[in-house]
Amino acid sequence: MQQVWGVLAIFILCPLLGGLPLIAWITRTLTGRRLERMGTGNISVSAAFYHGGKLAGILAVLSEALKGIAAVLLARAFFPTQPAWELIALIALVMGRYWVGKGAGTTNVVWGYVVHDWRVALLVFLIGGISFTLLREKELGRFGVLFLFPTITALLHLNDFGRIIAAIALAILIGWIYKKIPDDLDLSPTTGQAGSEKMFRFFRGDKAIVSLDDRLDPQKVGDKAATLSQLKSWGYPVPMGWVVVPGDDPEPVIQALQPSATQPLVVRSSAIGEDSEQAAAAGQYETVLQVTSRSMLRQAIARIQASYDLPNAVEYRRARGQIDAAMAVLIQKQVQGVFSGVAFSRDPITQQGDAVAIEALPGEAQQVVSGRLTPEQYRVAIADVETLDVETLNVTSLQEDGEGDVPLELIKQAALLARKIEDRYHGIPQDIEWSYDGSQLWLLQSRPITTLLPIWTRKIAAEVIPGAIRPLTWSINRPLTCGVWGEIFTIVLGDRSQGLDFNETATLHYSRAYFNASLLGAIFRLMGLPAESLEFLTRGAKFSKPPLSSTLKNVPGLLRLLGRELSLVRDFQQDERQYFRPGLAKLEQRSPQELSTTELLERIEGILSLLKRATYYSILAPLSAALRQAVFRVRDDKIDNSQTPEVAALREIAALAEKARKIAPQLSPERAFEQLEDTAPGREILQQFEQLLDRYGYLSQVGTDIAVPTWKEKPQVVRELFMQMLSVEEGSFRSDRLEMQRGTTRVQQRIDLKGRVTQVYSRLLAELRWCFVRLEEISLQSGQLSQPGDIFFLEFPEVQRVVAEDVEFISQLTQLVEARRSQFDRDSQLNPIPPLIYGNSPPTPVRASHAPLPSLTPHSSLLQGIPASSGQVTGTIVVLHDWQMLPEIDKTTILVVPYTDSGWVAAIARAGGLIAEVGGRLSHGAIVAREYGIPAVMDVRDATHLLRDGQQVRLDGQEGTVEILGSD
Repeated sequence: MQQVWGVLAIFILCPLLGGLPLIAWITRTLTGRRLERMGTGNISVSAAFYHGGKLAGILAVLSEALKGIAAVLLARAFFPTQPAWELIALIALVMGRYWVGKGAGTTNVVWGYVVHDWRVALLVFLIGGISFTLLREKELGRFGVLFLFPTITALLHLNDFGRIIAAIALAILIGWIYKKIPDDLDLSPTTGQAGSEKMFRFFRGDKAIVSLDDRLDPQKVGDKAATLSQLKSWGYPVPMGWVVVPGDDPEPVIQALQPSATQPLVVRSSAIGEDSEQAAAAGQYETVLQVTSRSMLRQAIARIQASYDLPNAVEYRRARGQIDAAMAVLIQKQVQGVFSGVAFSRDPITQQGDAVAIEALPGEAQQVVSGRLTPEQYRVAIADVETLDVETLNVTSLQEDGEGDVPLELIKQAALLARKIEDRYHGIPQDIEWSYDGSQLWLLQSRPITTLLPIWTRKIAAEVIPGAIRPLTWSINRPLTCGVWGEIFTIVLGDRSQGLDFNETATLHYSRAYFNASLLGAIFRLMGLPAESLEFLTRGAKFSKPPLSSTLKNVPGLLRLLGRELSLVRDFQQDERQYFRPGLAKLEQRSPQELSTTELLERIEGILSLLKRATYYSILAPLSAALRQAVFRVRDDKIDNSQTPEVAALREIAALAEKARKIAPQLSPERAFEQLEDTAPGREILQQFEQLLDRYGYLSQVGTDIAVPTWKEKPQVVRELFMQMLSVEEGSFRSDRLEMQRGTTRVQQRIDLKGRVTQVYSRLLAELRWCFVRLEEISLQSGQLSQPGDIFFLEFPEVQRVVAEDVEFISQLTQLVEARRSQFDRDSQLNPIPPLIYGNSPPTPVRASHAPLPSLTPHSSLLQGIPASSGQVTGTIVVLHDWQMLPEIDKTTILVVPYTDSGWVAAIARAGGLIAEVGGRLSHGAIVAREYGIPAVMDVRDATHLLRDGQQVRLDGQEGTVEILGSD
């Protein structure tokens, strides 16, 4: 019974004791200040020292120490032979301290551990204290202690498993709390109580001298200094520098340096938030050049610090919603520049293309950025930075545009440096400042080009919705897709997803879908995914292993997502029984022709509700399949896609065409339907064709675009496919179910699920389209719309306004539709479409001097894409922009297409190889190519422009390469 009372006492009294706000009472009694309304709002020992002074701080330490000791003694009284309960009591105390008392409980644990096991406490104090004093790193010291005390506990008590687990749990809990609450030690020591300033400097880890050789935190020293320290650690040529941290005494740095006329220094700002992705703050703060004495250095530091409060700087921060923070000062050896300049890794004016824009002049860098002189303008084309050698700075193959006094070789080196730094920062465009002293090209600064953010990418988006998109399709697809992605991200991120606008993850540019690579990259990093996430989105780069700390931080969320993946089939089966089958059955009971406009809108709302549920599976099923395929290393050609409705339909069309050839060997593709009508077996085939058309009538050439007619509405598309299949070699289409091998079954289950999901999703989209088509027919009859297809140039809320007979809106309807149709037609003619767009207001795509393409010289005769269907083939290029205009094609033909959908199938089946500008291994073209055993390479940028009819190429579908051999 004593142990029962002990458990109750620990789990009731300890949290209450932890939550008792003794520190708040002490500080308010001594100073009249309320800690919960000051600084970080924490009720902590450091807050008491900071806001209450020495006496309040000392009494706070004593009060919290007594709490920790009391908790341990309480547990020992009830469990004298079970020391693990003493640590459980500390856990309960810390939980109450955090939830009720708004503190971390560090002091409680330190003194509680002294009573619990003085040997562990002593060893942790000696090891941790000496390490912190030497390294002077607060974060390292904190988390080092959290590693030390459970480790030493385990070493000293190897047989006490309960105590070890409790110590680990206590360390994890405190570490979690450290990440949750702000720290008063991060406040500037100079604004706290004067008597506590030295203590704060010590426990913050402040060092006497901070240099660019140290690992710097941008939250303490600003992005400018932190970025330069990072670039220096990566081996880039950054001049030596030192940092005066906000609140630190600059005198140790001043005394350590000896500026002179022959070795001058430059003193620059490094404000918190300056040169970040959110704001550049260029020109807002002071820079002092030619500092040649200590007295000048002292004055320059004061001048830089004072510039933080200049009216222009204050207004700049206020206009961008930035809070006032602090000013760090960066001191560097001044480069005596012979030539200097700035380089933009992407052109901020054209906002597209592969050119690096450079402005340069003879002399110091400051005169280039000051605006007092007109710099020389240069552009350097760097099409594929991955192929260039950063170590030797091999710039001989680069093409430049511009002329002046600056050596072109130096311009090329600066361009290459800018693009390499962009790569280092995962594709975020960089504005670098550089200077050449006659022997070395120095990097003076690098910051994101904020006007080129966000970065929008066609990769992946082009695979999902490849062509131009009308407003109605986008108004339906965007909230569905973005909403479901938001739900998936929230599963992993939990509360950290608050404040993220997932609708901003996608947009339309040039009537094409683009994903927000900047936002998605930030979300990926929040989820603990690798730093290469942005390259993956923009360039298809491979993921590396994520940092262990990020993985551990996201373990709970990742486990939740894994649980969703493991239950995916079961969940879909349940939703199929409960929602999809009944919903589709109900839709089949009445034709849209029988419904009123109000009933049509109600039906649309119901379909959208089902589509939202189906979209979840349409996103997770392919992701799950791709993940399992990578884990189990299953080759693409070992996967059967016959459950995908488009593949199933095409197989049936191919089988029917083969059957027709057997009963009528002399069948002419152009007159096939007329000839089959002449015989009984032929009429049976035609009957089977009509049945096939009825089964798959919900399919269309672009399954995700409701503006594209379905097979049911436009059967001529299927008839043409059938006729073209008559020319395909017998047996070339794979029709057998592959034999499953170990590991393949688990992947195949997800591939089959993907096929079932696609069927449900496609049927719902078809029903949705038919509702809108019927609404359009009614609007055409009433004169609200002018011609078929007009409704797809309206957004869904606008369709609702038309149905509601909004007179004011309807009066503007014709003009609105005409303007959007005209814009859509112009966008449809644009070619090529930029794969990446920088910023929210992209200009019209351009080519020539503004966006130079890689020339097809011997140095660039090998194009790289995504391997999609294995095999090698040498053949002749045929470039196709429209699947309905098919030339003569045979097995010596290598097709080059902008994208692939079901309309390209007949051409793919007859060709010897496939090259597509967009798409991946799971795209429609890749799947069909594997079905026919044709080598295929996807995602070859600008393939329809770089390759020409008649060229000879060697295509390797295993490596994803296209080698240009020559032309006719």
